[in-house]
Amino acid sequence: QVQLVESGGGLVQAGGSLRLSCVVSRRTFSSYVMGWFRQAPGKEREFVAALSWSGGSTSYADSVKGRFTISRDNDKNTVYLQMNNLKPEDTAVYYCAAKPRGGDSYKRDAYDYWGQGTQVTVSS
Repeated sequence: QVQLVESGGGLVQAGGSLRLSCVVSRRTFSSYVMGWFRQAPGKEREFVAALSWSGGSTSYADSVKGRFTISRDNDKNTVYLQMNNLKPEDTAVYYCAAKPRGGDSYKRDAYDYWGQGTQVTVSS
């Protein structure tokens, strides 16, 4: 059983930064992939970033490349999403997710475990 608990969301002005945290209830298997998704009002949930837990390889949506960074801390069983130069269009509920390796990491249906979501609001 895997549980994901998110924190770090909040209200920030455009150009500011936030760091989201996702604590995993147990140490993730080396074969797992961690992902961040977001869902804006009236929009479908979309891929933001993914991380191979053991290898540290990452991937990002084009909309956040150069601004967002996904990382992990093995000792804390935590995955992070560092968000810099935030824009109003980044406003969304952000979700942490986990899945075994395999399939397309960009697709939300590939993920088996999800956090509760944390609200990020970027004001102009």
